[in-house]
Amino acid sequence: QVQLLESGGGVVEAGGSLRLSCTLTGPSSPGPMMRWFREAPGSERTFVALIRWPSDETHYSEPVKGRFTISRDNHSANTVYLQMNNLKPDDTAIYYCNYNNYWGQGTQVTVSS
Repeated sequence: QVQLLESGGGVVEAGGSLRLSCTLTGPSSPGPMMRWFREAPGSERTFVALIRWPSDETHYSEPVKGRFTISRDNHSANTVYLQMNNLKPDDTAIYYCNYNNYWGQGTQVTVSS
């Protein structure tokens, strides 16, 4: 059974940083892509970033480009990170990890001004 578990959310002041983690369990050979989405209050869920392997190709939405970095764990292909720097109040949302048709439970990120 495929499961995604996110962690790392929290409350941070504007300009601060957080690192989210997403661990995938179930597939014996996961691949080739995982994505992060976010859902702000009263808004639809929107794409944030993706990573493909084995190339480690990445793509980002415009609002986070240059501030967020998606990466994979060097020791565990089943773990993906989202490093978020220079956070802004507009980044406040529930962040979800996605693999194929599967979603994690989400982790709350709150950025205070």
